[in-house]
Amino acid sequence: MIKKLLPILLALVGLGAGVGGGLMLRPDPEIVQIDPCGDVDAPDPNHAQADAHGDEDHADEENTAFEYVKLNNQFVIPDLEGGRVVAMVVLSLSLEAKTGARETIYAREPKLRDAFLQVLFDHANTGGFKGAFTDSSTMNALRHALLEVARKTIGPDINDVLVIDIVRQDID
Repeated sequence: MIKKLLPILLALVGLGAGVGGGLMLRPDPEIVQIDPCGDVDAPDPNHAQADAHGDEDHADEENTAFEYVKLNNQFVIPDLEGGRVVAMVVLSLSLEAKTGARETIYAREPKLRDAFLQVLFDHANTGGFKGAFTDSSTMNALRHALLEVARKTIGPDINDVLVIDIVRQDID
């Protein structure tokens, strides 16, 4: 009888030791302050800190709520060399815009896509998609040009242009 109870007893002791060790080594719970009502009048510690540094414009940007609007289709850009297509670049873009600008963006998307394609073709024609095309300085120049044309097309509601995916496929 003891031969049958001993494995069960050892399993229970091991289980108890494992649970006890897990409870002892568990990290302290993180305290998260949540405002389910989204009260705008609540004091914001970031705003007070920004006022202390005299940077009110930066604080206004941080306090503005943004939404992310993914453009429906990818952008396909040919990379030419000597009048011949040597590679294809495919990009997916999203826009960081002030909350409520989604409808405006989708209503003006054909115009925006045309402007983005022009910027992307210019970037490709100047060699922007050759070599280390994902280098941070090259990507920052591209993002800045896209942001500039997005603000001209949509208006100041656009905060940033995000490159979600970028792929280059060389053609043999």
